[in-house]
Amino acid sequence: MERIQVLVCAGTGCSIGNSGDLIEAFKSEIKSMGLEKEVSVLRTGCLGLCGVGPNVSIYPDNIIYKSVKVEDVKEIVMEHFYKGRPVQRLMLNESDQETNEIHDINKTKFYSKQKRIALHNCGVIDPENIQEYIAKDGYFALGKVLTEMTPQQVVDEIKESGLRGRGGGGFPTGLKWQFALNEPGPEKYVICNADEGDPGAFMDRSILEGNPHSVIEAMAIAAYAIGAHYGYIYIRAEYPIAVERLKHAINEAKELGLLGENIFGTGFNFDLEIRLGAGAFVCGEETALIQSIEGERGMPRPKPPFPAHSGVWGKPTIINNVETYANVAQIIINGAKWFKSIGTESSSGTKVFALGGKITNTGLVEVPMGTTLREVIYEIGGGCPNRKQFKAVQTGGPSGGCLTEKQLDTPIGFDELIKLGSMMGSGGMIVLDEDNCMVDVARFYMDFIVDESCGKCSPCRIGTKRMLEILEDICDGKGTMESLEELETLAHTIKDTALCGLGQSAPNPVLSTISQFRDEYIAHIVDKKCPAGVCKALLSYEIDADKCRKCGLCARQCPANAIDGELGKVAYHIDQDKCIKCGNCLKACHFNVISRK
Repeated sequence: MERIQVLVCAGTGCSIGNSGDLIEAFKSEIKSMGLEKEVSVLRTGCLGLCGVGPNVSIYPDNIIYKSVKVEDVKEIVMEHFYKGRPVQRLMLNESDQETNEIHDINKTKFYSKQKRIALHNCGVIDPENIQEYIAKDGYFALGKVLTEMTPQQVVDEIKESGLRGRGGGGFPTGLKWQFALNEPGPEKYVICNADEGDPGAFMDRSILEGNPHSVIEAMAIAAYAIGAHYGYIYIRAEYPIAVERLKHAINEAKELGLLGENIFGTGFNFDLEIRLGAGAFVCGEETALIQSIEGERGMPRPKPPFPAHSGVWGKPTIINNVETYANVAQIIINGAKWFKSIGTESSSGTKVFALGGKITNTGLVEVPMGTTLREVIYEIGGGCPNRKQFKAVQTGGPSGGCLTEKQLDTPIGFDELIKLGSMMGSGGMIVLDEDNCMVDVARFYMDFIVDESCGKCSPCRIGTKRMLEILEDICDGKGTMESLEELETLAHTIKDTALCGLGQSAPNPVLSTISQFRDEYIAHIVDKKCPAGVCKALLSYEIDADKCRKCGLCARQCPANAIDGELGKVAYHIDQDKCIKCGNCLKACHFNVISRK
Protein backbone atom coordinates (compact mmCIF):
# COMPACT_ATOMS: atom_id res chain seq x y z
CA MET A 1 0.00 0.00 0.00
CA GLU A 2 1.22 3.51 -0.83
CA ARG A 3 2.53 5.42 2.15
CA ILE A 4 2.92 8.81 0.42
CA GLN A 5 0.87 10.70 -2.15
CA VAL A 6 2.45 13.56 -4.05
CA LEU A 7 -0.21 16.04 -5.23
CA VAL A 8 1.17 18.41 -7.87
CA CYS A 9 -0.90 21.48 -8.74
CA ALA A 10 -1.81 21.32 -12.43
CA GLY A 11 -3.87 24.49 -12.69
CA THR A 12 -3.05 27.02 -15.39
CA GLY A 13 -0.69 29.08 -13.22
CA CYS A 14 1.39 26.14 -12.03
CA SER A 15 1.24 24.48 -15.46
CA ILE A 16 2.89 27.57 -16.90
CA GLY A 17 5.53 27.06 -14.20
CA ASN A 18 6.24 23.57 -15.63
CA SER A 19 4.25 21.51 -13.13
CA GLY A 20 3.79 18.97 -15.96
CA ASP A 21 7.56 18.47 -16.07
CA LEU A 22 7.54 18.19 -12.27
CA ILE A 23 5.09 15.28 -12.44
CA GLU A 24 7.29 13.41 -14.89
CA ALA A 25 10.43 14.21 -12.89
CA PHE A 26 8.84 12.91 -9.67
CA LYS A 27 7.73 9.69 -11.38
CA SER A 28 11.17 9.13 -12.88
CA GLU A 29 13.09 9.85 -9.68
CA ILE A 30 10.71 7.75 -7.55
CA LYS A 31 11.18 4.83 -9.95
CA SER A 32 14.97 5.18 -9.91
CA MET A 33 14.88 4.99 -6.11
CA GLY A 34 12.68 1.89 -6.20
CA LEU A 35 9.83 3.66 -4.40
CA GLU A 36 7.12 3.34 -7.07
CA LYS A 37 5.11 0.92 -4.88
CA GLU A 38 5.29 3.26 -1.89
CA VAL A 39 4.87 6.70 -3.44
CA SER A 40 2.28 7.81 -6.01
CA VAL A 41 2.21 11.05 -7.99
CA LEU A 42 -1.10 12.74 -8.88
CA ARG A 43 -2.09 15.95 -10.61
CA THR A 44 -4.61 18.11 -8.77
CA GLY A 45 -6.33 21.48 -8.98
CA CYS A 46 -5.41 24.92 -7.71
CA LEU A 47 -4.28 25.16 -4.09
CA GLY A 48 -4.86 28.92 -4.13
CA LEU A 49 -1.22 29.82 -3.51
CA CYS A 50 -0.70 31.07 -7.05
CA GLY A 51 2.01 33.58 -6.14
CA VAL A 52 4.43 30.86 -4.99
CA GLY A 53 3.70 28.12 -7.54
CA PRO A 54 4.29 25.49 -8.69
CA ASN A 55 3.01 23.94 -5.47
CA VAL A 56 3.35 20.33 -4.32
CA SER A 57 1.32 18.89 -1.45
CA ILE A 58 2.60 15.79 0.36
CA TYR A 59 -0.01 13.57 1.98
CA PRO A 60 -0.33 12.28 4.71
CA ASP A 61 2.61 14.36 5.97
CA ASN A 62 0.52 17.49 5.35
CA ILE A 63 3.39 19.51 3.93
CA ILE A 64 3.22 21.96 1.05
CA TYR A 65 6.34 22.66 -0.98
CA LYS A 66 6.32 26.02 -2.78
CA SER A 67 8.06 27.28 -5.94
CA VAL A 68 9.28 23.78 -6.72
CA LYS A 69 11.63 23.37 -9.69
CA VAL A 70 12.58 20.22 -11.58
CA GLU A 71 16.07 20.40 -10.08
CA ASP A 72 14.51 20.22 -6.57
CA VAL A 73 12.79 16.89 -7.24
CA LYS A 74 15.82 14.66 -6.59
CA GLU A 75 16.41 16.30 -3.21
CA ILE A 76 12.75 15.93 -2.19
CA VAL A 77 12.63 12.25 -3.16
CA MET A 78 15.94 11.42 -1.49
CA GLU A 79 15.56 13.48 1.68
CA HIS A 80 11.82 13.32 2.28
CA PHE A 81 10.51 10.13 0.70
CA TYR A 82 13.59 7.95 1.28
CA LYS A 83 15.13 9.37 4.48
CA GLY A 84 11.98 10.85 6.00
CA ARG A 85 13.39 14.37 6.39
CA PRO A 86 11.27 17.13 4.85
CA VAL A 87 13.16 19.74 2.82
CA GLN A 88 12.82 22.78 5.04
CA ARG A 89 13.92 25.38 2.49
CA LEU A 90 11.01 24.53 0.17
CA MET A 91 8.27 24.27 2.77
CA LEU A 92 5.42 26.77 2.79
CA ASN A 93 6.65 28.03 6.17
CA GLU A 94 10.34 27.39 6.71
CA SER A 95 10.08 28.18 10.43
CA ASP A 96 7.52 25.37 10.75
CA GLN A 97 5.70 27.46 13.34
CA GLU A 98 2.45 26.90 11.49
CA THR A 99 0.79 23.66 10.54
CA ASN A 100 1.35 23.10 6.82
CA GLU A 101 -1.78 21.05 6.24
CA ILE A 102 -3.62 21.31 2.96
CA HIS A 103 -6.31 18.94 4.24
CA ASP A 104 -6.88 21.10 7.31
CA ILE A 105 -6.45 24.43 5.62
CA ASN A 106 -7.93 26.45 8.49
CA LYS A 107 -4.70 25.95 10.44
CA THR A 108 -2.42 27.68 7.94
CA LYS A 109 -1.92 31.43 7.85
CA PHE A 110 -3.07 31.87 4.25
CA TYR A 111 -6.22 29.79 4.85
CA SER A 112 -7.00 30.78 8.45
CA LYS A 113 -9.99 32.97 7.51
CA GLN A 114 -11.07 30.92 4.51
CA LYS A 115 -13.84 28.37 4.18
CA ARG A 116 -13.86 26.21 1.06
CA ILE A 117 -17.25 25.27 -0.33
CA ALA A 118 -17.09 26.10 -4.04
CA LEU A 119 -13.39 25.10 -3.99
CA HIS A 120 -13.88 22.16 -1.63
CA ASN A 121 -12.12 19.51 -3.77
CA CYS A 122 -9.61 21.73 -5.57
CA GLY A 123 -6.09 20.76 -4.60
CA VAL A 124 -7.31 17.57 -2.91
CA ILE A 125 -8.43 15.20 -5.69
CA ASP A 126 -7.28 14.29 -9.18
CA PRO A 127 -9.73 16.21 -11.41
CA GLU A 128 -9.32 13.60 -14.15
CA ASN A 129 -10.39 10.68 -11.96
CA ILE A 130 -14.12 10.45 -11.30
CA GLN A 131 -13.55 7.75 -8.68
CA GLU A 132 -11.76 10.27 -6.47
CA TYR A 133 -14.66 12.70 -6.82
CA ILE A 134 -17.12 9.93 -5.89
CA ALA A 135 -14.93 9.02 -2.90
CA LYS A 136 -15.44 12.59 -1.66
CA ASP A 137 -19.26 12.17 -1.77
CA GLY A 138 -19.45 13.12 -5.42
CA TYR A 139 -22.80 12.52 -7.16
CA PHE A 140 -24.39 11.71 -3.77
CA ALA A 141 -26.42 14.91 -4.05
CA LEU A 142 -27.67 13.95 -7.52
CA GLY A 143 -28.65 10.51 -6.24
CA LYS A 144 -30.48 12.10 -3.34
CA VAL A 145 -32.59 14.49 -5.43
CA LEU A 146 -33.47 11.84 -8.01
CA THR A 147 -34.53 9.22 -5.49
CA GLU A 148 -35.81 11.23 -2.50
CA MET A 149 -36.93 14.70 -3.65
CA THR A 150 -39.46 16.21 -6.02
CA PRO A 151 -38.39 19.04 -8.37
CA GLN A 152 -40.26 21.56 -6.20
CA GLN A 153 -38.47 20.30 -3.08
CA VAL A 154 -35.12 20.82 -4.80
CA VAL A 155 -36.07 24.37 -5.78
CA ASP A 156 -37.33 25.08 -2.27
CA GLU A 157 -34.04 23.86 -0.79
CA ILE A 158 -32.03 26.20 -3.00
CA LYS A 159 -34.39 29.09 -2.22
CA GLU A 160 -34.16 28.45 1.51
CA SER A 161 -30.35 28.37 1.34
CA GLY A 162 -30.25 31.99 0.14
CA LEU A 163 -27.80 31.15 -2.65
CA ARG A 164 -27.39 34.13 -4.96
CA GLY A 165 -25.74 34.18 -8.37
CA ARG A 166 -21.95 34.42 -8.11
CA GLY A 167 -21.49 35.75 -11.64
CA GLY A 168 -22.03 39.38 -10.67
CA GLY A 169 -25.78 40.02 -10.63
CA GLY A 170 -26.48 38.37 -7.28
CA PHE A 171 -29.99 37.28 -8.30
CA PRO A 172 -31.50 34.59 -6.00
CA THR A 173 -30.72 31.24 -7.65
CA GLY A 174 -33.74 29.40 -6.29
CA LEU A 175 -36.10 32.09 -7.54
CA LYS A 176 -34.63 31.82 -11.03
CA TRP A 177 -35.12 28.04 -10.93
CA GLN A 178 -38.71 28.54 -9.73
CA PHE A 179 -39.51 30.74 -12.73
CA ALA A 180 -38.24 28.06 -15.11
CA LEU A 181 -40.04 25.25 -13.24
CA ASN A 182 -43.31 27.16 -13.50
CA GLU A 183 -42.98 27.46 -17.28
CA PRO A 184 -45.00 24.82 -19.15
CA GLY A 185 -43.59 22.62 -21.91
CA PRO A 186 -41.33 19.56 -22.16
CA GLU A 187 -38.31 21.36 -23.69
CA LYS A 188 -36.16 23.36 -21.29
CA TYR A 189 -32.43 23.98 -20.95
CA VAL A 190 -29.74 24.63 -18.34
CA ILE A 191 -26.61 26.60 -19.16
CA CYS A 192 -23.35 27.06 -17.29
CA ASN A 193 -21.77 30.46 -17.94
CA ALA A 194 -18.01 29.85 -17.90
CA ASP A 195 -17.20 32.88 -20.03
CA GLU A 196 -15.02 34.53 -17.40
CA GLY A 197 -13.83 37.76 -19.00
CA ASP A 198 -12.96 40.21 -16.20
CA PRO A 199 -9.29 41.30 -16.16
CA GLY A 200 -7.52 39.50 -13.32
CA ALA A 201 -10.33 36.98 -12.70
CA PHE A 202 -9.64 33.23 -12.70
CA MET A 203 -12.10 31.77 -10.18
CA ASP A 204 -14.33 29.83 -12.58
CA ARG A 205 -11.37 28.54 -14.54
CA SER A 206 -9.76 27.14 -11.38
CA ILE A 207 -12.96 25.35 -10.33
CA LEU A 208 -13.32 23.72 -13.75
CA GLU A 209 -9.65 22.73 -13.75
CA GLY A 210 -9.70 21.35 -10.22
CA ASN A 211 -13.21 19.98 -9.72
CA PRO A 212 -15.18 19.78 -13.00
CA HIS A 213 -17.60 17.10 -11.75
CA SER A 214 -19.03 19.52 -9.17
CA VAL A 215 -20.40 21.64 -12.02
CA ILE A 216 -21.63 18.68 -14.05
CA GLU A 217 -23.46 17.22 -11.04
CA ALA A 218 -25.02 20.57 -10.19
CA MET A 219 -26.25 21.07 -13.76
CA ALA A 220 -27.94 17.67 -13.64
CA ILE A 221 -29.60 18.65 -10.34
CA ALA A 222 -30.76 21.96 -11.84
CA ALA A 223 -32.10 20.14 -14.91
CA TYR A 224 -34.14 17.79 -12.73
CA ALA A 225 -35.42 20.73 -10.69
CA ILE A 226 -36.84 22.63 -13.68
CA GLY A 227 -37.69 19.70 -15.98
CA ALA A 228 -34.84 20.06 -18.50
CA HIS A 229 -33.03 17.23 -20.27
CA TYR A 230 -30.19 19.06 -22.01
CA GLY A 231 -27.54 21.59 -21.07
CA TYR A 232 -24.67 23.66 -22.41
CA ILE A 233 -21.40 24.67 -20.79
CA TYR A 234 -20.37 27.92 -22.50
CA ILE A 235 -16.63 28.37 -21.95
CA ARG A 236 -14.10 30.57 -23.65
CA ALA A 237 -11.57 28.81 -25.87
CA GLU A 238 -8.71 30.59 -24.02
CA TYR A 239 -9.14 28.03 -21.20
CA PRO A 240 -7.67 24.93 -22.89
CA ILE A 241 -6.89 23.03 -19.66
CA ALA A 242 -10.40 23.60 -18.31
CA VAL A 243 -11.93 22.58 -21.64
CA GLU A 244 -9.98 19.32 -21.81
CA ARG A 245 -10.80 18.38 -18.22
CA LEU A 246 -14.46 19.15 -18.79
CA LYS A 247 -14.51 16.92 -21.87
CA HIS A 248 -12.80 14.14 -19.91
CA ALA A 249 -15.19 14.54 -16.96
CA ILE A 250 -18.27 14.44 -19.20
CA ASN A 251 -17.05 11.23 -20.84
CA GLU A 252 -16.35 9.67 -17.43
CA ALA A 253 -19.83 10.58 -16.18
CA LYS A 254 -21.42 9.07 -19.29
CA GLU A 255 -19.46 5.83 -18.91
CA LEU A 256 -20.79 5.41 -15.36
CA GLY A 257 -24.35 6.30 -16.32
CA LEU A 258 -24.31 9.59 -14.43
CA LEU A 259 -25.13 11.45 -17.63
CA GLY A 260 -27.37 10.24 -20.40
CA GLU A 261 -30.52 8.15 -20.15
CA ASN A 262 -32.21 6.67 -17.07
CA ILE A 263 -29.77 8.12 -14.51
CA PHE A 264 -29.75 6.03 -11.29
CA GLY A 265 -32.54 3.97 -12.81
CA THR A 266 -35.06 6.73 -12.13
CA GLY A 267 -36.07 7.39 -15.72
CA PHE A 268 -34.48 10.86 -15.64
CA ASN A 269 -32.48 11.74 -18.76
CA PHE A 270 -29.87 14.52 -18.96
CA ASP A 271 -27.01 15.21 -21.31
CA LEU A 272 -24.86 18.25 -22.00
CA GLU A 273 -22.28 19.60 -24.38
CA ILE A 274 -19.52 22.19 -24.42
CA ARG A 275 -19.81 25.32 -26.54
CA LEU A 276 -16.63 27.34 -27.02
CA GLY A 277 -16.73 31.13 -26.94
CA ALA A 278 -14.37 33.32 -28.93
CA GLY A 279 -13.44 35.51 -25.97
CA ALA A 280 -15.98 38.32 -26.24
CA PHE A 281 -16.48 39.98 -22.86
CA VAL A 282 -20.09 40.81 -23.72
CA CYS A 283 -20.94 37.09 -23.98
CA GLY A 284 -20.79 37.00 -20.21
CA GLU A 285 -24.18 38.74 -20.37
CA GLU A 286 -26.78 35.99 -20.43
CA THR A 287 -28.80 37.06 -23.48
CA ALA A 288 -25.62 37.64 -25.52
CA LEU A 289 -24.41 34.21 -24.42
CA ILE A 290 -27.65 32.65 -25.67
CA GLN A 291 -27.24 34.41 -29.01
CA SER A 292 -23.74 32.95 -29.31
CA ILE A 293 -24.92 29.41 -28.47
CA GLU A 294 -27.53 29.73 -31.21
CA GLY A 295 -24.82 30.59 -33.72
CA GLU A 296 -25.50 34.32 -33.86
CA ARG A 297 -23.20 37.20 -33.03
CA GLY A 298 -23.08 37.61 -29.26
CA MET A 299 -25.14 40.75 -28.63
CA PRO A 300 -27.54 41.44 -25.75
CA ARG A 301 -31.27 41.69 -26.32
CA PRO A 302 -33.84 43.68 -24.35
CA LYS A 303 -35.40 42.07 -21.27
CA PRO A 304 -38.13 40.99 -20.71
CA PRO A 305 -38.57 38.27 -21.77
CA PHE A 306 -36.02 36.82 -19.38
CA PRO A 307 -34.26 33.55 -20.22
CA ALA A 308 -36.30 31.64 -17.62
CA HIS A 309 -39.32 32.35 -19.82
CA SER A 310 -37.71 32.46 -23.28
CA GLY A 311 -34.06 31.52 -23.53
CA VAL A 312 -32.02 29.38 -25.88
CA TRP A 313 -34.07 28.35 -28.93
CA GLY A 314 -36.94 30.33 -27.40
CA LYS A 315 -37.37 27.77 -24.63
CA PRO A 316 -37.29 28.26 -20.82
CA THR A 317 -33.63 28.37 -19.77
CA ILE A 318 -31.70 28.93 -16.58
CA ILE A 319 -28.17 30.32 -16.68
CA ASN A 320 -25.85 30.20 -13.69
CA ASN A 321 -22.12 30.70 -13.56
CA VAL A 322 -19.53 28.11 -12.54
CA GLU A 323 -19.16 29.19 -8.91
CA THR A 324 -22.93 29.23 -8.36
CA TYR A 325 -23.21 25.64 -9.57
CA ALA A 326 -20.19 24.61 -7.46
CA ASN A 327 -22.23 25.36 -4.31
CA VAL A 328 -25.34 23.37 -5.27
CA ALA A 329 -24.28 19.80 -4.41
CA GLN A 330 -22.91 20.94 -1.05
CA ILE A 331 -26.24 22.59 -0.23
CA ILE A 332 -28.18 19.42 -1.09
CA ILE A 333 -25.86 17.20 0.98
CA ASN A 334 -25.50 19.46 4.02
CA GLY A 335 -28.85 21.22 3.92
CA ALA A 336 -30.07 24.74 3.28
CA LYS A 337 -29.83 25.69 6.97
CA TRP A 338 -26.13 24.79 7.01
CA PHE A 339 -25.42 27.05 4.02
CA LYS A 340 -27.63 29.81 5.41
CA SER A 341 -25.66 29.75 8.67
CA ILE A 342 -22.56 30.89 6.77
CA GLY A 343 -22.22 34.52 5.73
CA THR A 344 -24.72 37.30 6.36
CA GLU A 345 -28.50 37.55 6.35
CA SER A 346 -28.68 38.94 2.81
CA SER A 347 -25.57 37.21 1.42
CA SER A 348 -25.28 33.62 2.58
CA GLY A 349 -22.42 31.22 1.94
CA THR A 350 -18.94 32.09 0.73
CA LYS A 351 -17.38 33.99 -2.16
CA VAL A 352 -14.29 33.10 -4.19
CA PHE A 353 -11.96 35.98 -5.07
CA ALA A 354 -9.00 36.19 -7.39
CA LEU A 355 -6.69 38.34 -5.29
CA GLY A 356 -4.14 40.18 -7.40
CA GLY A 357 -2.36 43.44 -8.07
CA LYS A 358 -0.08 45.03 -5.46
CA ILE A 359 -0.54 42.27 -2.88
CA THR A 360 1.96 39.99 -1.15
CA ASN A 361 -0.03 36.75 -1.43
CA THR A 362 -1.44 36.62 -4.93
CA GLY A 363 -3.91 33.80 -5.39
CA LEU A 364 -7.36 32.32 -5.08
CA VAL A 365 -9.24 32.78 -1.80
CA GLU A 366 -12.69 31.75 -0.62
CA VAL A 367 -14.10 33.54 2.42
CA PRO A 368 -17.48 33.58 4.18
CA MET A 369 -19.69 36.50 3.21
CA GLY A 370 -19.36 39.16 5.88
CA THR A 371 -15.57 38.91 6.02
CA THR A 372 -14.18 42.44 5.78
CA LEU A 373 -12.05 43.71 2.93
CA ARG A 374 -9.34 44.49 5.49
CA GLU A 375 -9.17 40.86 6.58
CA VAL A 376 -8.85 39.68 2.98
CA ILE A 377 -6.19 42.22 2.02
CA TYR A 378 -4.05 42.26 5.16
CA GLU A 379 -4.59 38.96 6.97
CA ILE A 380 -4.96 36.65 3.95
CA GLY A 381 -3.23 38.71 1.29
CA GLY A 382 -0.42 39.97 3.52
CA GLY A 383 -0.85 43.63 2.52
CA CYS A 384 1.09 45.56 -0.11
CA PRO A 385 4.67 44.34 -0.71
CA ASN A 386 7.83 46.41 -0.24
CA ARG A 387 6.18 48.45 2.54
CA LYS A 388 4.18 50.42 -0.01
CA GLN A 389 1.12 52.28 1.23
CA PHE A 390 -2.26 50.80 0.33
CA LYS A 391 -4.29 53.12 -1.91
CA ALA A 392 -7.42 51.34 -3.13
CA VAL A 393 -8.98 47.99 -3.96
CA GLN A 394 -10.90 47.52 -7.18
CA THR A 395 -13.68 44.93 -6.99
CA GLY A 396 -16.04 43.73 -9.68
CA GLY A 397 -13.73 44.14 -12.67
CA PRO A 398 -14.73 46.64 -15.39
CA SER A 399 -18.20 46.82 -13.84
CA GLY A 400 -17.00 47.58 -10.33
CA GLY A 401 -15.46 50.47 -8.47
CA CYS A 402 -12.54 51.43 -6.25
CA LEU A 403 -12.72 51.47 -2.47
CA THR A 404 -10.29 53.24 -0.16
CA GLU A 405 -8.71 52.67 3.25
CA LYS A 406 -11.74 54.23 4.94
CA GLN A 407 -13.99 51.50 3.51
CA LEU A 408 -11.85 48.45 4.25
CA ASP A 409 -13.90 47.47 7.29
CA THR A 410 -16.93 46.97 5.08
CA PRO A 411 -18.22 43.37 5.30
CA ILE A 412 -18.20 41.66 1.92
CA GLY A 413 -21.72 41.23 0.57
CA PHE A 414 -23.72 41.95 -2.56
CA ASP A 415 -25.69 44.87 -1.15
CA GLU A 416 -22.90 46.31 0.98
CA LEU A 417 -20.50 46.80 -1.94
CA ILE A 418 -23.18 48.28 -4.19
CA LYS A 419 -23.97 50.92 -1.54
CA LEU A 420 -20.33 52.02 -1.72
CA GLY A 421 -20.40 52.45 -5.49
CA SER A 422 -18.71 49.14 -6.29
CA MET A 423 -20.00 45.60 -6.70
CA MET A 424 -19.04 41.98 -6.05
CA GLY A 425 -18.87 41.11 -9.73
CA SER A 426 -17.60 37.67 -10.55
CA GLY A 427 -14.89 38.00 -7.90
CA GLY A 428 -11.87 39.90 -9.18
CA MET A 429 -10.13 41.87 -6.43
CA ILE A 430 -7.25 44.06 -7.59
CA VAL A 431 -5.19 45.84 -4.92
CA LEU A 432 -3.59 49.20 -5.79
CA ASP A 433 -0.81 50.97 -3.90
CA GLU A 434 0.73 54.46 -3.80
CA ASP A 435 2.41 53.94 -7.17
CA ASN A 436 -0.91 53.57 -9.01
CA CYS A 437 -2.51 56.57 -10.71
CA MET A 438 -6.27 56.38 -10.27
CA VAL A 439 -6.96 58.37 -13.44
CA ASP A 440 -4.84 55.86 -15.35
CA VAL A 441 -6.72 52.98 -13.67
CA ALA A 442 -10.03 54.45 -14.87
CA ARG A 443 -8.54 54.90 -18.35
CA PHE A 444 -7.41 51.23 -18.38
CA TYR A 445 -10.88 49.88 -17.59
CA MET A 446 -12.60 52.23 -20.03
CA ASP A 447 -10.16 51.18 -22.76
CA PHE A 448 -11.15 47.58 -22.03
CA ILE A 449 -14.86 48.42 -22.22
CA VAL A 450 -14.50 50.30 -25.50
CA ASP A 451 -12.61 47.38 -27.02
CA GLU A 452 -15.18 44.84 -25.80
CA SER A 453 -18.40 46.77 -26.47
CA CYS A 454 -20.65 44.90 -28.89
CA GLY A 455 -21.79 48.21 -30.36
CA LYS A 456 -25.48 47.42 -30.39
CA CYS A 457 -26.61 50.45 -28.37
CA SER A 458 -25.41 54.01 -28.93
CA PRO A 459 -24.74 54.91 -25.26
CA CYS A 460 -22.19 52.11 -24.94
CA ARG A 461 -20.79 52.26 -28.48
CA ILE A 462 -20.38 56.04 -28.68
CA GLY A 463 -20.53 57.18 -25.06
CA THR A 464 -17.76 54.97 -23.69
CA LYS A 465 -15.52 55.93 -26.61
CA ARG A 466 -16.00 59.60 -25.78
CA MET A 467 -15.32 58.88 -22.09
CA LEU A 468 -12.05 57.18 -23.05
CA GLU A 469 -11.01 60.17 -25.17
CA ILE A 470 -11.62 62.53 -22.24
CA LEU A 471 -9.64 60.29 -19.89
CA GLU A 472 -6.76 60.12 -22.36
CA ASP A 473 -6.75 63.92 -22.61
CA ILE A 474 -6.63 64.22 -18.82
CA CYS A 475 -3.74 61.71 -18.62
CA ASP A 476 -1.91 63.70 -21.31
CA GLY A 477 -2.36 66.99 -19.48
CA LYS A 478 -4.90 68.33 -21.98
CA GLY A 479 -7.97 68.07 -19.79
CA THR A 480 -10.05 70.93 -18.44
CA MET A 481 -12.52 71.26 -15.59
CA GLU A 482 -15.24 71.42 -18.23
CA SER A 483 -14.13 68.06 -19.65
CA LEU A 484 -14.24 66.56 -16.14
CA GLU A 485 -17.82 67.77 -15.81
CA GLU A 486 -18.61 66.30 -19.22
CA LEU A 487 -17.06 63.00 -18.15
CA GLU A 488 -19.36 62.74 -15.14
CA THR A 489 -22.43 63.69 -17.19
CA LEU A 490 -21.62 61.06 -19.81
CA ALA A 491 -21.08 58.42 -17.13
CA HIS A 492 -24.47 58.99 -15.53
CA THR A 493 -26.20 59.09 -18.92
CA ILE A 494 -24.69 55.76 -19.99
CA LYS A 495 -25.71 54.17 -16.68
CA ASP A 496 -29.28 55.23 -17.29
CA THR A 497 -29.61 54.41 -20.99
CA ALA A 498 -27.34 51.50 -21.98
CA LEU A 499 -29.09 48.33 -23.16
CA CYS A 500 -27.48 45.65 -21.00
CA GLY A 501 -26.04 45.35 -17.51
CA LEU A 502 -22.48 45.48 -18.79
CA GLY A 503 -23.04 48.83 -20.49
CA GLN A 504 -24.97 50.19 -17.53
CA SER A 505 -22.14 49.34 -15.14
CA ALA A 506 -19.29 50.35 -17.49
CA PRO A 507 -18.94 53.89 -15.99
CA ASN A 508 -18.55 52.56 -12.44
CA PRO A 509 -14.71 52.62 -12.32
CA VAL A 510 -14.72 56.20 -13.60
CA LEU A 511 -17.41 57.44 -11.23
CA SER A 512 -15.85 55.75 -8.20
CA THR A 513 -12.36 57.13 -8.90
CA ILE A 514 -13.77 60.64 -9.41
CA SER A 515 -15.68 60.31 -6.15
CA GLN A 516 -12.82 58.88 -4.11
CA PHE A 517 -9.81 60.53 -5.79
CA ARG A 518 -11.09 63.78 -7.26
CA ASP A 519 -7.90 65.53 -6.12
CA GLU A 520 -5.88 63.37 -8.52
CA TYR A 521 -8.09 64.38 -11.43
CA ILE A 522 -7.68 68.04 -10.46
CA ALA A 523 -3.90 67.62 -10.18
CA HIS A 524 -3.81 66.28 -13.75
CA ILE A 525 -6.06 69.07 -15.04
CA VAL A 526 -5.01 72.16 -13.08
CA ASP A 527 -1.43 71.44 -11.99
CA LYS A 528 -0.57 69.29 -15.02
CA LYS A 529 0.99 66.74 -12.68
CA CYS A 530 0.48 63.04 -12.04
CA PRO A 531 0.92 62.55 -8.25
CA ALA A 532 1.76 58.86 -8.72
CA GLY A 533 4.26 59.53 -11.49
CA VAL A 534 2.54 57.20 -13.95
CA CYS A 535 1.19 59.36 -16.79
CA LYS A 536 4.20 59.84 -19.07
CA ALA A 537 3.02 63.05 -20.70
CA LEU A 538 3.08 64.77 -17.30
CA LEU A 539 6.51 63.51 -16.26
CA SER A 540 9.90 65.10 -16.71
CA TYR A 541 13.43 63.87 -15.95
CA GLU A 542 16.03 66.40 -14.92
CA ILE A 543 19.77 66.23 -14.28
CA ASP A 544 21.32 68.28 -11.46
CA ALA A 545 24.15 69.98 -13.32
CA ASP A 546 26.06 70.79 -10.10
CA LYS A 547 26.15 67.12 -9.05
CA CYS A 548 26.58 65.52 -12.50
CA ARG A 549 29.73 63.34 -12.65
CA LYS A 550 29.97 63.80 -16.44
CA CYS A 551 30.27 60.00 -16.81
CA GLY A 552 27.85 59.71 -19.74
CA LEU A 553 26.09 56.58 -18.45
CA CYS A 554 22.69 58.21 -18.85
CA ALA A 555 23.36 59.31 -22.43
CA ARG A 556 24.45 55.83 -23.47
CA GLN A 557 21.17 54.36 -22.17
CA CYS A 558 18.88 56.94 -23.80
CA PRO A 559 17.11 55.42 -26.84
CA ALA A 560 15.98 58.84 -28.10
CA ASN A 561 19.39 60.62 -28.01
CA ALA A 562 17.76 63.24 -25.81
CA ILE A 563 20.75 63.73 -23.45
CA ASP A 564 23.63 66.04 -24.39
CA GLY A 565 26.94 66.67 -22.67
CA GLU A 566 30.64 65.94 -22.96
CA LEU A 567 32.36 63.03 -21.25
CA GLY A 568 34.47 64.28 -18.36
CA LYS A 569 34.06 67.94 -19.32
CA VAL A 570 30.49 69.23 -19.67
CA ALA A 571 27.58 68.29 -17.40
CA TYR A 572 24.81 66.40 -19.16
CA HIS A 573 21.27 67.76 -19.61
CA ILE A 574 18.00 66.38 -21.01
CA ASP A 575 16.23 67.86 -24.03
CA GLN A 576 12.60 67.74 -22.86
CA ASP A 577 11.27 67.94 -26.43
CA LYS A 578 13.11 64.73 -27.39
CA CYS A 579 12.62 62.86 -24.11
CA ILE A 580 10.21 59.92 -24.39
CA LYS A 581 9.89 59.51 -20.59
CA CYS A 582 11.20 55.92 -20.58
CA GLY A 583 13.18 56.33 -17.35
CA ASN A 584 16.30 54.55 -18.63
CA CYS A 585 18.49 57.48 -17.56
CA LEU A 586 17.21 57.31 -14.00
CA LYS A 587 18.02 53.60 -13.83
CA ALA A 588 21.47 54.11 -15.38
CA CYS A 589 22.65 56.84 -13.02
CA HIS A 590 24.53 55.43 -10.01
CA PHE A 591 24.94 58.79 -8.27
CA ASN A 592 21.32 59.92 -7.66
CA VAL A 593 21.85 62.92 -9.90
CA ILE A 594 18.72 62.43 -12.04
CA SER A 595 15.25 63.05 -10.63
CA ARG A 596 11.77 62.31 -11.94
CA LYS A 597 9.26 65.13 -11.52
